[in-house]
Amino acid sequence: MMTFCEECHEMVAYSTKNVTMEKEIKGKKIEFEAKEAFCPTCKGSLFVASVRDYNLKQMDTAFRTAENLINVDEIQQILDNYNIGKRPLSVLLGWGEVTITRYLDGAIPTKQYSEKLFDILNNPENMDSILESNKHLIADAAYRKGKEALARIKSSELLELSSENKIDSITKYMLINLVEITPLALQKLLYYAQGFNKVFNGTFLFQDDCQAWAHGPVYSEIYHKYKDFGYNPIDLAVSYDESAFNILNSEKEVLDTVIRNFGCYSGKILERMTHSEHPWLVTRNGLSDDSPSNEVIEKELISNYFEQIKQKYNMLSTSDASDYSKDLFEKLFN
Repeated sequence: MMTFCEECHEMVAYSTKNVTMEKEIKGKKIEFEAKEAFCPTCKGSLFVASVRDYNLKQMDTAFRTAENLINVDEIQQILDNYNIGKRPLSVLLGWGEVTITRYLDGAIPTKQYSEKLFDILNNPENMDSILESNKHLIADAAYRKGKEALARIKSSELLELSSENKIDSITKYMLINLVEITPLALQKLLYYAQGFNKVFNGTFLFQDDCQAWAHGPVYSEIYHKYKDFGYNPIDLAVSYDESAFNILNSEKEVLDTVIRNFGCYSGKILERMTHSEHPWLVTRNGLSDDSPSNEVIEKELISNYFEQIKQKYNMLSTSDASDYSKDLFEKLFN
């Protein structure tokens, strides 16, 4: 990570540190956790566009949380859940055609508009009522897509999927997007996806417990579904139907990062990586590498460890996970 230091008059490999910032927004003082970039030579502050963008997002999140206003990801979730476009949603709600577009670009909604968006996010039946009442305002295709999405929600195929089905969706996404993957590698990629999604998106991908088996972190139900492939790649035809996957766009970003930066390694390499990490080691509590165990790796351990990794490597976006995967590989195999 390089930038130009005006004091030193040269490109430098900048570092960042966590700081608490305060900003007055609409007459209200907001404190938020931010990052400050500095030159390792002169110790002066540096302007870095990605750090600025990160701080702006942190500030925006802090303000919306303090004011109980809907955030950009939650608005995007409405569009994803109901398979509806920005303009049709704006029109259905009786707003200007570009209102939702402005909100997705960062404009802050009023309290009244925010409450309306929260209402349809959390209550599909209210969205259904609005869609029926105002269907004459939008194209037939948009109406049909919305009704189909609501049908999936009502039949528990979208919002009410069980945790088992959610982890199945994640598994299928990985099988589709990797050239080949063994059951051993699959388990480790699920584990990394779970950890990185928690620190970048604030939630776990699924509620299934991870166990500290001899060969690393394992999700037992997924193991039993694919164990017959042994150490061979999982050879199953999985069709791609995006509407069947209960995966948000923000979650796909994490999955794509994990696939790109960890899916390039074999199952045995991934096993050694997880063997070197705190959650598996602590849960094993001194057991030898080949001793059987079904002890659950507590989600708090996973969350805390990946948060430490995020801070240590100054990860500002999911793509920065590449620094950790490369560093870990080099430490173990060079």
